[in-house]
Amino acid sequence: MQTKVEICGVNTSKLKVLPNAEIMQLLQKTKDGDNDAREQLINGNLRLVLSVIQRFSGRGENADDLFQVGCIGLIKSIDNFDLSHNVRFSTYAVPMIIGEIRRYLRDNSSIRVSRSLRDMAYKVLLNKEKFIAEHSREPTIDELAKILEVNREDIVFSMEAIMDPVSLYEPVYSDGTGDAICVMDQVKDPGNTDENWLESIALNEAIEHLNERERSILAMRFYDGKTQMEVANEIGISQAQVSRLEKNAISQIKKRI
Repeated sequence: MQTKVEICGVNTSKLKVLPNAEIMQLLQKTKDGDNDAREQLINGNLRLVLSVIQRFSGRGENADDLFQVGCIGLIKSIDNFDLSHNVRFSTYAVPMIIGEIRRYLRDNSSIRVSRSLRDMAYKVLLNKEKFIAEHSREPTIDELAKILEVNREDIVFSMEAIMDPVSLYEPVYSDGTGDAICVMDQVKDPGNTDENWLESIALNEAIEHLNERERSILAMRFYDGKTQMEVANEIGISQAQVSRLEKNAISQIKKRI
């Protein structure tokens, strides 16, 4: 027995699923000006909208709002679909619905982006949708750059600026038997691995076994970047003594590590 879940007053358990052949027939009628066929197309593809908005769950957005915005994307895809292209309607509609939802999330984001980047991103999205409608595929960055007559870097920067932020605690996988794998579990800092952390502890412990003069020489040489002559003048010994003490200290550290 299906559970009744209502979104915008629609019982999602009773949403229709139209076969592709019927969808193509209704699209043809819609192109000929049949408003009833257009209404059937919208109602017959609401489950498609529902499947798309599930991708955006967990972001704290109201499901009713996302569903309504997704329906706008569905209507746009119905009105702009080109029957001459040999492609399934769902293949064309899903990117349109996703784009509409992302535009909504971008415009309502708490993170503020400069007006110039937002305008550029809007032009990119607009021309991207137009390109998809004409060619039934997504354009490359170089193709968009040529259409807009801008550098490809400008397109990349503008699109990155409007990308939705992702929480480190957002789950990316769960087999239902244990704790879910989150984004945080899939990223790492290459400069702060367990191996580097252990080496850092070992190095600090080895340095602690040096005497005060040796630690001071190493600090001036490798932290302050001073030459052996500058160190010698500062602590009042010869450069040869500095060199000998430095080599002895490094040798001790290597043995202890």
